[in-house]
Amino acid sequence: MGDWVIGAFINLFGSIAINFGTNLLKLGHDERERHSMLGEGINGKTILRPIISFQSWRIGILFFAFGNALNFISFGYAAQSLLAALGSVQFVSNIAFAYVVLNKTVTVKVLVATTFIVLGNTCLVAFGNHQSPVYTQDQLAEKYSNITFLFYCLLLMVVVAMHHYVYRRGELLLAIPGKEFRRYWKLLLPFSFAVVSGAIGSCSVLFAKSLSNLLRLSMSSSYRLDSWFTYSILLLFLCTAGFWMTRLNEGLAQFDAILIVPMFQIAWTFFSICTGFVYFQEYQVLNALRTMMFILGMISVFIGISLLAPDDSKGGEVMDSPLSSITSSKVNTDVERLIEDSPSPIKDMKSLARAMATKALGVVVRAKVVQILVPYWNGIKRWNRNMIS
Repeated sequence: MGDWVIGAFINLFGSIAINFGTNLLKLGHDERERHSMLGEGINGKTILRPIISFQSWRIGILFFAFGNALNFISFGYAAQSLLAALGSVQFVSNIAFAYVVLNKTVTVKVLVATTFIVLGNTCLVAFGNHQSPVYTQDQLAEKYSNITFLFYCLLLMVVVAMHHYVYRRGELLLAIPGKEFRRYWKLLLPFSFAVVSGAIGSCSVLFAKSLSNLLRLSMSSSYRLDSWFTYSILLLFLCTAGFWMTRLNEGLAQFDAILIVPMFQIAWTFFSICTGFVYFQEYQVLNALRTMMFILGMISVFIGISLLAPDDSKGGEVMDSPLSSITSSKVNTDVERLIEDSPSPIKDMKSLARAMATKALGVVVRAKVVQILVPYWNGIKRWNRNMIS
């Protein structure tokens, strides 16, 4: 088994832990907002409790830190572009966690969008770079001073400045009283916020990859970590990772988690892949087929992003099958009878456990009802056919 497989599995578990922690962070912000609405302020002003005082937020930080530690270890064993693309597993776990932890409604549109994103990232993994050589300090320093990488950094700054301007303009338009807020801003505002966050925050992946490379080099040779280069990379990593964490908290406080979390991960994945391609020159292993599949993967990812735009219509879906409508009404009645006064929002960790048990009970009830009604419905259809004949 190659080293890249070990790195992939470690990164897989780390990504799931990060996403679970992210949703717990959002739950902490929701609890804080709920307490501010219920609490009484001084002189008409509401005093917000420190976010660290909420247990769900503290647990979320632990999961987030643990997942990032696993990802840091994985960077020493696999290519940056491969591991960045593996972050697509967070879109699958994000639906489950947002449904259970945050009690969000997962629509068919979100499921389709997530499918496009996962398929796109699967192409990136399957046709990406499976090599991960160990570089010396001199080789890493030479790559940082490469003219191609410096030009990429300049281009990155232009992208950050442009999207930051778009986000600020959207904030100003939103602040104007009585002005109609166009629908595309509902997607463009969080998207610009995520692009700025991902463009700068994804640089922490490059610095983490460099540090993990140096750590692996020190274990296999006489290289010592106490050098100016190591300390410089460590400082840059702390700055970019701190920026990413700060922007993540701000985004969770401002936007819906089921929308902003995938956008954060998409921006982080895209810029991480680009940075790995440019800095480590991972594109050299790509032939015509791999290049084409990489482009198709990115197109699929962007289609998924466009489908994540919130829908203004609140109407439900029309059920085509009579059995579906019968089952739906029956399930709702049984669940309401079996589960008394089940609160819709999750307020703390105890209610999180209760919500998970409630949703598991709902699945069992649905399965039982379908098991009972399907033979009954099939018997009715056979009786109709006999009557006609």
